[in-house]
Amino acid sequence: MSSVTLPDFTLSPAQVPLYRPRVLDDAEREVLKARIAAKLEALGAVLIAHYYVDGDVQDLAEATGGFVSDSLEMARYGHRHTAQTLVVAGVRFMGETAKILSPEKTVYMPTLEAECSLDIGCPPAAFAEFAAAHEDRTVVVYANTSAAVKALSDWVVTSSCALEIVSHLRDSGEKILWAPDQHLGKYIQQQTGADMLLWSGACVVHDEFKAQALRDMLKVYPDAAVLVHPESPAAVIAMADAVGSTSAIIKAAAQLPQETFIVATDRGIFHKLRQLNPGKRFIEAPTAGQGAQCRSCAHCPWMAMNELQSLDRLLSDTDYRASCEIQVERSVGERARVPLDRMLQFQQSH
Repeated sequence: MSSVTLPDFTLSPAQVPLYRPRVLDDAEREVLKARIAAKLEALGAVLIAHYYVDGDVQDLAEATGGFVSDSLEMARYGHRHTAQTLVVAGVRFMGETAKILSPEKTVYMPTLEAECSLDIGCPPAAFAEFAAAHEDRTVVVYANTSAAVKALSDWVVTSSCALEIVSHLRDSGEKILWAPDQHLGKYIQQQTGADMLLWSGACVVHDEFKAQALRDMLKVYPDAAVLVHPESPAAVIAMADAVGSTSAIIKAAAQLPQETFIVATDRGIFHKLRQLNPGKRFIEAPTAGQGAQCRSCAHCPWMAMNELQSLDRLLSDTDYRASCEIQVERSVGERARVPLDRMLQFQQSH
């Protein structure tokens, strides 16, 4: 284990938008969904959504022949699909990853204001300086980073394959420079024993889950299983019955025998959890602690920007749509694709 003094790249409350979508009545929702479905067909576009976005958007993606999944599978689906126009409902790095893997396709998002705190907290210039100061290390970055940061890396990983890849690198005698999520980095470090130098970023959602409050909640629900995403603090991870990516959490909820689950990840996932497990109960893990001054309150405000209204505007207003197209400079995309392909090839061979 290595340590270095880094500036704190976690986001303050002032850096996190206060976004509250307008609640639609049933009639408005159905009108919008029908109109969006027709416009997707007219545009020849496929809608690809993340598990954390609005449930109506997830349902619409599946109803129109699109896809709902985690970030990497979203990009891979877009790459495989015959559509030349992809509409990605998620946060900006997801749209960029889709564009990197499918540079010949047009990729839109409902809004390019949908950022990611991990991406924001790993500025390319600062990261380039950090990597240059530690050239003896293999650079491994989490998928929740910009195309520019990916282009500076040797490997890109997701939460579903990070342990395997870092274990492989450790067995090859490599020392690792990791970015940007410090909690996920510490979890991987603890699980693998790898020599890892960690960036100091954190997700505004997962960083706020609190171990003591979770202990108190378990007193109320003593038979509940705890499902935790590894971007959470170590003390919360230590209390988990299952730790893993969004896909792994969904799988664990189906496989574990408990009927009640306390879930430490973005509450957007509850839509899919409840769909797949109608007889089970899902409860948000507690955030914020004293005074409840949370930055996210268990839901990413940028994910919340992916709503029916913004999707309808994207498909209705050609000027707005032009402003929502994902652009990745060709040379950056080509460099960023190398570590992405390396990850995909590793997964295929293992």
